[in-house]
Amino acid sequence: MRSIGIGLIGWGTVGCGLIRILRENAALMENRLGTRLELRRVADLDLNRPRPVQADPKILTTRADDILEDPDIDVVVELMGGIGAAKQIISRALQNRKHVVTANKALLAHAGNELFALAREMGRSIQFEASVAGGIPFIKSLREGLAANRIQTIFGILNGTANYILTRMTDEGLSFQDALKEAQARGYAEADPSLDIEGTDTAHKLSIAGAIAFGTPIQFDQVYIEGISKIDPVDIRFGEEFGYQLKLLAIARNTDDGIEMRVHPTLIPNQHVLASVKGAYNAVHSHGNAVGNIMLYGLGAGMMPTGSAVAADLMDLARDIQLGVPTRIPPLAFPEDRISPVPVKPMADVVTCYYFRFAAVDRPGVLSKISGILGQHDISIAAVIQKGRQAEETVPIVMLTHEAREADVRNALEEIDRLEVVHAPTQFIRIENQETDQMA
Repeated sequence: MRSIGIGLIGWGTVGCGLIRILRENAALMENRLGTRLELRRVADLDLNRPRPVQADPKILTTRADDILEDPDIDVVVELMGGIGAAKQIISRALQNRKHVVTANKALLAHAGNELFALAREMGRSIQFEASVAGGIPFIKSLREGLAANRIQTIFGILNGTANYILTRMTDEGLSFQDALKEAQARGYAEADPSLDIEGTDTAHKLSIAGAIAFGTPIQFDQVYIEGISKIDPVDIRFGEEFGYQLKLLAIARNTDDGIEMRVHPTLIPNQHVLASVKGAYNAVHSHGNAVGNIMLYGLGAGMMPTGSAVAADLMDLARDIQLGVPTRIPPLAFPEDRISPVPVKPMADVVTCYYFRFAAVDRPGVLSKISGILGQHDISIAAVIQKGRQAEETVPIVMLTHEAREADVRNALEEIDRLEVVHAPTQFIRIENQETDQMA
C-alpha cells in the first residue's frame, strides 16, 4: 500500500513535537503499521519565527488550501487552535474526504457534535486524543479499555497551570497572584491565563470525556464552572489541618437522577491518590462498575507529550485506512442512534460535603448563632476549628459539614453573612470524600 499522506496546519509547539516524533520514530511506526506515515505539507501563517524543530522547506506553505485541496493528503492535522477558523478548516477537510486529527478541545466542546455529524456524512473520521489530558491516553481508555464498564465517576486534574499554582500555594504558602506570576515566568501559564485559572479549559475537557463516558452529546453549556482565582492560602492551610489537599477537579458522576458535570476547587483526603499529583502534571481517576478504580497520570501538555497523542491518532487512522473503513470506533464511543441527552443535575441539587470559613467577631454565642442557621437549613456540622480570643476583632471559625445540598448551603450562607457579627462573605469550598471506596 502507498504511504499515508499527512498535512499539518499549525506549526506551533505541538506541531513541532509531532514533526520530531514522525522523524525520530518513523521506522518504529512503520513496523507497527505496515505502512509509512509521510508528512507532505506543513502550513502556518508565520514560517520564519524560531522553532525548536525544523521542517523541510520544500513542504512549507502559508496557505491552508495547499493542504485541503491536495489529493495526496489523506489526513489533516489541525493544531492551530481557536474556534472560528479551525472549524472552517476541519469542515472543509471533511468535505474534501480527508480524515482529521485535532487537539482542539475548545472547538470540540462547542462544535464537536456538529463536526462529528459531518464526519459521518462524509464517511471520514475525527480523532482527538490530545484534546483531553495531553499525552495521557484517557480518551482511548474510555472508548476502548473501559468499553464494557458503566462509568460511575471521573475525577480529573486536567489543567497543569492550575495544578502548578495550587501546588506552589500549598507547598510554599504563596498568594494566588505570586504563584500565577511564577507560573507565567516558567512558561506554565499564558499571558492571559483566564481559560486555565477560571476552569474553562478543564470544563472543555470534562464535557468531551463525560459525553464518551455516559453516551450523551457533548454538553459544555451544562458544565458548572468555578476557578481558583479567589483561593486564599489560609483556606489551603486549614484544609491541611483537617487532612485535605486542595485541587481544581473536573468531576463527572453518574447518578440515578442525572449526571453531575462540574469543575471547581475541591478538597480531597490526603490518602486519595490524586492528592499527591503536584506541579504541572495531570491525572484522571475513574471508577467503572467492573474494573473498579483506575488512575492515569502524566504530563497533560507540552511539545512531546501532546505530540505523542496526535501521533497515536494518526496511527489509528492509518489502520482504518488500510482496512478501508471510515472508523472502527465512533468518536463518542456509541453509535449515533444510541447517543441521547441525559439530564445534567443542576448545581443547586448536588449533594456533597463542605468547608466553611467565617470571619466572625469573637463573642459568646456567635458559634451557636451560625450553627443554628446551618441546622435550620439541614446542614450538619462534622468538625470545627475556632481560633483565639481577640475581643472585638474578627477571628476565623472553620467548619466541615456532613453531606448537604448546594441550594441549602447557599441559602444558609446568605443568611449567615447578614449577621452583624460576621464581617466578610463566608468562604466555602466543596469536599469530595463521599464514596471513599471509589476514591481510594
